[in-house]
Amino acid sequence: MSEKGGDHAKLLTYERLSELLEQQDMLPSAAEVHGIVTGMIAGGARIDKADWLVLLSDLIHEGQSFKPGSRDILQSMAEFIVHDLQDADLGFNLLLPNDRESLVERLHALIHWVQSFLVGFGVNQTHLAELSEDVREVINDLVEIAKLDFMIEEDEEAERAYFEVVEYLRISTLLCFNELGYRIDSNCGSNQTLH
Repeated sequence: MSEKGGDHAKLLTYERLSELLEQQDMLPSAAEVHGIVTGMIAGGARIDKADWLVLLSDLIHEGQSFKPGSRDILQSMAEFIVHDLQDADLGFNLLLPNDRESLVERLHALIHWVQSFLVGFGVNQTHLAELSEDVREVINDLVEIAKLDFMIEEDEEAERAYFEVVEYLRISTLLCFNELGYRIDSNCGSNQTLH
């Protein structure tokens, strides 16, 4: 991972984003917000235009304007996501609870991330027939993952399966972004941090 990616990865944790969203009185979970913003970006949203935040407010904040602090957090997060999706070292990762949390909690967050990704992706990509076969297959897989109802044993096999699904989602997101995403200048917002 690039040095800058490493810097902001320490700042943008699931716990930190959850805390920031709570401080801003925003209801969606960190997984949902990260999923929806990632889906928007992977589907071609331009985060260098102000109207993306208006659309996001419709999706996660009942159309209400974001407080200035919320706007800053979301803009920084979106810039970090784009940076990681453009990273030659494939530095993008899903923002999910850490491994100390129960597998059930991590799976709930994973399902919410996938459902939210699909919503964000669908904002710009409404005609799936026009997408490549690879992207259509990925979206179909994500729809199936989003429907999963899990009764699991917290064992090594379940942990391994969880990590395989997370890795599949990570690579699938990169595939969608590489086909549809709008690339921004790597200097754009490169020195901003989450507050």
